[in-house]
Amino acid sequence: MYQDIITYISLFFSIFGAIIIVYGGLRAIISILKVEVLKKSSNYNTIRADFTSKIVIALEFFIAADLIRTVIQPTLDEVIILAVIVAIRTVVGYTLDKEAKDILSNQ
Repeated sequence: MYQDIITYISLFFSIFGAIIIVYGGLRAIISILKVEVLKKSSNYNTIRADFTSKIVIALEFFIAADLIRTVIQPTLDEVIILAVIVAIRTVVGYTLDKEAKDILSNQ
């Protein structure tokens, strides 16, 4: 029972992270179409920064899901794999966040 609850919580975080990425992607697509089709004035950097922020938030949810999932199977192999995944996602998240802040500060 306990493992099932943890599995569902982890799955919820993973699905929510994916939903955030899809939502951000759809917003970016709609914004780009507005710029291209309707000839609305917009800065692509703003669109890019908005989408990047959604990806960074989603990465945080994916990291949380991985941490929760490890509670069920705390073997050494699982912990090592988790550490590598968290490290990669943290570096990617930090880089994307820094890039988004640079884009917004250059406007």
